[in-house]
Parts: sequence; structure tokens; C-alpha cells
Amino acid sequence: MATFRELHHGTAPLVLPNAWDVGSALAFAAAGYPAVGTTSFGIAASAGMPDGGRSSRLATLTLVAQLSHMDVHVTADIEDGYSDDPADVADLVAELASLGVSGINLEDSTDGHLVDPAAAAAKISTVKHRNPGIFINARVDNFWVSEQATVDQVLSRARHYEVAGADGIFVPGLARPEDIRAVTAGTSLPVNVLAHPTLTVAELGALGVRRISSGSLPYRRAVDAAVEAVNALRDGSPLPPATPYWDLQARLVGFRQNPAETD
Repeated sequence: MATFRELHHGTAPLVLPNAWDVGSALAFAAAGYPAVGTTSFGIAASAGMPDGGRSSRLATLTLVAQLSHMDVHVTADIEDGYSDDPADVADLVAELASLGVSGINLEDSTDGHLVDPAAAAAKISTVKHRNPGIFINARVDNFWVSEQATVDQVLSRARHYEVAGADGIFVPGLARPEDIRAVTAGTSLPVNVLAHPTLTVAELGALGVRRISSGSLPYRRAVDAAVEAVNALRDGSPLPPATPYWDLQARLVGFRQNPAETD
């Protein structure tokens, strides 16, 4: 199996599904994806909490511990590391690494606002020094939080993070093709974007993108599909197809009995 790092340098971009629980992670693995990420939004929402504000720490750790024996790479969305202290963030990542996590996402915003890039770089540097094998995907949130939302500002932050030891950058909210091309051309790090509403994986790859994350899209679509299924039942419409109960039950039983063979 290719290493997680190698998956960012293949002939096509890495398509990364983001799971919010064991069932969704098992489904993505069964569909053949070599790596699965977590989604802080999906995890927080499943626990009845809004995203952000460092709300997903415990639930993320719990989920990652459950997924640690899956025969796929797991990368964890840890918001801003859930702390301002680089040493605390490095301790958290060391705990994740002990569970077999291949990578992390580490944001450079807190409570919806950008932080000083030097502070974000300090976290990256400390995490990398303590956990050299972890793939650090440094999230550059200029476009996401609509602050200093220019390509030049994104690339300025990306340079800070590359020097600090980041292995890739993630630019959520980056959407215009000309901006995507400018960012990928302006850094030697593999660039990660969210699933694009109009550009295909091949088109994003042609723009230089090396990783495409589903983000919270699967969770949000699952919520919509659940409502649609019950609406169909109520309204007398044909019920939508779904994986049989016994197939999903067998997958979960197999995971509990032999978690390393659930792919």
C-alpha cells in the first residue's frame, strides 16, 4: 500500500472522504478509498454541537481510537489543535500518532478569525519536531473566514508553514480556477482544496491540485437523504434504495471481530 505521503504525488489527485463516525468510515473504506479523514463539522454536529470553538476534541480522539485498526490511512481534522500552546498541540498529535494516524489538518484560524502566521507556524514546527512522521496539512483559512482573502496573502502564509515543516497546505474556500492555479504554482507543497461545485477531479488536477477533500459534504448529504427517505414514506412515494441492514450489520460485526480486515 502506498504511504499517505505518496498518495499526494500520484497521477491523479487524492480524493479524501471525510467520516464522522465508524459506520461512515467503514463505508468509505469498503468503497475502496485508501485514506479516510475526519470532519470536525460532522463530528461536532453528531454530538449536538456547532463546529469550531474547539468543540470536537474529545469526540475526534474517541473516533480516531476506534478507527486506528482500519487498513486505510487515517488523517484527523483537529481544528487549531484545540490549544494556543504549541507543546499542548504536539502532545495531542503524539497521542494521535500512537493510534496510527497518518496525518492531521491544523488550522490557522480560531473562532472564525485568522491568527498570526508566526503563531500557527510555531505549532507546526513543534508538532513536526515531536512527530516527524506525521503528514501536517496546514490549513490556510484566508478565503474560508474572508480575511486577507487574496492569493498573495495565502502564499505568504504557506511559505511560513513550509519553512516550519508543513507537508501540504489546505485552502478551503479557494474556488476560482485562476486563484487555484496561482496558489498551486506559488508553492512546492501539495495543495488541498474542498470538493468544488463545478470543477471535476480531473479539472482540479489540471490546475495543480493534489488532494481534494469531501469535507462535511457527505454528512450534510446524509442528513438530507434521511429527511428525503422519511418524506417518501410519509407521502407514499417510492422508497429510496439503501444498503441492506444485514450488510451493514455484517460490516460492523467484522470490524469488531477483526478490525484490520474491514477494507
